[in-house]
Amino acid sequence: MKSIFLKLPGFVFLSLLIWSCSKSVNDPTSQATLKQAVVQSSQNLNAAVDNIVSSQAFQVFTSDESTMKSGTIAASSAPYKVYILLDSIKGVYDYKPVIGKDHMGFSLIKYFTKSANSSKMIVNMPLSKVKNPHSLREYNASDTTLANNFSISVSDYHNNYNSYHDFDYQLVSQISIDSKKAGDLSILSNVNPTLGTHYSSQYVFNDSYTAKYQYASGDTIVSSFSILKGNNVLYEEKLLSIKKDTAQFGREHQYILTIGNVKIVRKSASAAEVYVDGVLQPKAVITIIDADNDEDSEHSICKKRDVQITFEDGTTATISSLIGKSIDNITTLYTSLHQVYFAAYVVDWIAYDIYYKRN
Repeated sequence: MKSIFLKLPGFVFLSLLIWSCSKSVNDPTSQATLKQAVVQSSQNLNAAVDNIVSSQAFQVFTSDESTMKSGTIAASSAPYKVYILLDSIKGVYDYKPVIGKDHMGFSLIKYFTKSANSSKMIVNMPLSKVKNPHSLREYNASDTTLANNFSISVSDYHNNYNSYHDFDYQLVSQISIDSKKAGDLSILSNVNPTLGTHYSSQYVFNDSYTAKYQYASGDTIVSSFSILKGNNVLYEEKLLSIKKDTAQFGREHQYILTIGNVKIVRKSASAAEVYVDGVLQPKAVITIIDADNDEDSEHSICKKRDVQITFEDGTTATISSLIGKSIDNITTLYTSLHQVYFAAYVVDWIAYDIYYKRN
């Protein structure tokens, strides 16, 4: 009898567990529907983008001056090659106003003074100059009152340029504004005539938000852009072009859009599918809407693409209607991760000036 009573609690617990699991499987209200998942994931993404955009780092990270980029510094037709390591440019460089204007676009270093030695390359300058980069090479009397309240601290740097088709580049840095950390920027770019192109750049904002872009060539070409909160994907667009002899034109194309726990997948010549937490939603209908009818592999939400979802209850929604308030800012992040203007303009130009002994 004692043995029976000892086993009874375990039996009751097991019965409750089985009943609970059975209820979870058979009760559709115990799991989020596709519509609920899409709406909630879109709201999470919009909140994250709002948080990112409200940061000072966003204003700096998205600064742009298309006419002044590090790639334009070669002024002669002579072969242009550099091999710059962090050890040759390390030190603390402080912005110091210089009377006059640099009409040639060279010698950015003359606006900076090396104030200390360091194992890193640390550039201190006014935040207003970063936000308005054209003014960095111009002198105004009021510049003497500006505080160097922006800092980029480079802990790893490698710039080996042989030609447009043969170079490797790395930058690892931390950004500070008003002496407070504002994020981490890292760039890795390798272009090789044999091995192809591999590029990645990411910016980690405060509150653990990360914007990341990656590209790799080869038999499988991969291009992706994502926004994460910690390790959780809030948004990701991935384009794949897979070499296949049996595919039309020799390649199969895949488009994958992830928003939170919702993933939409379309493969060449196949209907698009949608998954929630990895589970296929067979009754949903996905329609990919492009601005034109070609098969441009670069179509994305950031450019010409929209996605319409017809839910099980017959209602429809488009991704643009759900995250419309965020699309322009997502596009800006996407573009900025390609250009990474402020790092290239400030860090690379100073590095080139030191390398070429310009002053």
